[in-house]
Amino acid sequence: MGRKVVVAKPGLDGHDRQAKVIARVLKDNGYDVVYTGIRQTPSQIAQTVLQESAEVVVLNNLSGAHLELFPETAKKIRELGLNPFIIGTGVIPPEDQEELLKKGLDVVFGPGTPPQTIVEAIKKWEQANP
Repeated sequence: MGRKVVVAKPGLDGHDRQAKVIARVLKDNGYDVVYTGIRQTPSQIAQTVLQESAEVVVLNNLSGAHLELFPETAKKIRELGLNPFIIGTGVIPPEDQEELLKKGLDVVFGPGTPPQTIVEAIKKWEQANP
């Protein structure tokens, strides 16, 4: 089994199909995936990352609350002394993607990004962090 990945849905966004597809593609590529389910708080997600000893976190939000929720989740994770590779996904316009990178995310993908692109980003990170 590959590295542990937490796929999480912060906030009140109840649309979970994209997150489930991402989780399935990651599993199919050999990753050990934990999906938190919908409507998770940043603190709940951070605790899951800690409990699962996850090295990668994929945050997914389709409700437009990514500018608030993703940085807050990254902050809560880092406050626990953790430093996973944090990926943001969802309906994120290009101008927001840059902002999220400045606020603690390692990579951000917007609408229409194939799930395999997320896998490739993780593999690239793994090569730099064996």
